Amino acid sequence: MREIVFDTETTGLSPADGHRLVEIGCVELFNRVETGRTFHAWFNPDRDMPTEAFEVHGLSAIFLSDKPRFHEMVSELIEFLGDAPLVAHNAGFDMAFLDWELKACARDPICRTRMIDTLALARAKHPGAKHSLDALCTRYGIDRSQRIKHGALIDAQLLAQLYVELTGGRQIGLMLAAEPIVAAGEPELVPANINSEIIVATMPRPPRPHGPSEAELERHAAFVATLTNPLWAGTAA
Repeated sequence: MREIVFDTETTGLSPADGHRLVEIGCVELFNRVETGRTFHAWFNPDRDMPTEAFEVHGLSAIFLSDKPRFHEMVSELIEFLGDAPLVAHNAGFDMAFLDWELKACARDPICRTRMIDTLALARAKHPGAKHSLDALCTRYGIDRSQRIKHGALIDAQLLAQLYVELTGGRQIGLMLAAEPIVAAGEPELVPANINSEIIVATMPRPPRPHGPSEAELERHAAFVATLTNPLWAGTAA
């Protein structure tokens, strides 16, 4: 199944207040695996960039001034999205801006049945925990060292990994401790490298003595003595 994970950057919190979409990044998944196909674009919002927004993503009005307007890229974006489900973190925020820009171009809005919200997935799976993208990447061991500021494409790439984890996929980054704590008598799990793939090998339990005790031998001899005409009677030793 084809899915698109995407993220946006904007000039503010709501298009109803005159804020605009300034960046979108999309990552294509097929059967929960990244295909390598992406879509990324910056847009000239034809307005100033508030300080609060600039501090989040670092996109200035000067930097965006020579970028295309949304309507100039909308056909390429729609073609890339196709009819695939759309995955976003706090999807209602991103979809509100995307729909506003589509409406401004006389394009149909995105059907909400296509929307998958990883924030809702995270809240259901980890109630009471922190659910920001940063916090969830830390929880699942997803490397975000290249993420200095918010950026639509890098955030979409991180979110693609997180989405796979939240939906029980490839268990990215699953590693065993170098010195696992094992309860007495329990099998020890150790990593083994075969054909460059990390697998888990189970160490056998230590051998246990299974010989009969002296008391058990005496009870057995007493029981045998009660048997009438046993099959082995008269058999040479």
